[in-house]
Amino acid sequence: MITVTVSRKNNSYIELLSRGHAGYAEEGQDIICAAVSALIVNTVNSLESLTRDRFDLDEKDGYVHIRFPEGLTAGGKLLMDSLVLGLTEIEKSYSKRYLKVKVREV
Repeated sequence: MITVTVSRKNNSYIELLSRGHAGYAEEGQDIICAAVSALIVNTVNSLESLTRDRFDLDEKDGYVHIRFPEGLTAGGKLLMDSLVLGLTEIEKSYSKRYLKVKVREV
């Protein structure tokens, strides 16, 4: 299962942590892993190319940790809102057996 934890403080994003593999299908055939990866990679690329937001990124196989030490601009917040929306829609469509999205206020 992929677990994505999004941390927010005062309506601002602090970090995103994604861990695991969906286990929906064999490696290379897993549409849930592919969808989650595409959403996260696109968001990181968009933050980098379309905003001036600074973030720290740590990624390995089955693991992505993004931290926003200075917070996000309105554009960065919109991109993260879109990511969370996309992830929660996948979670609803394929059940929490493969993807669990947690948004927590800290």
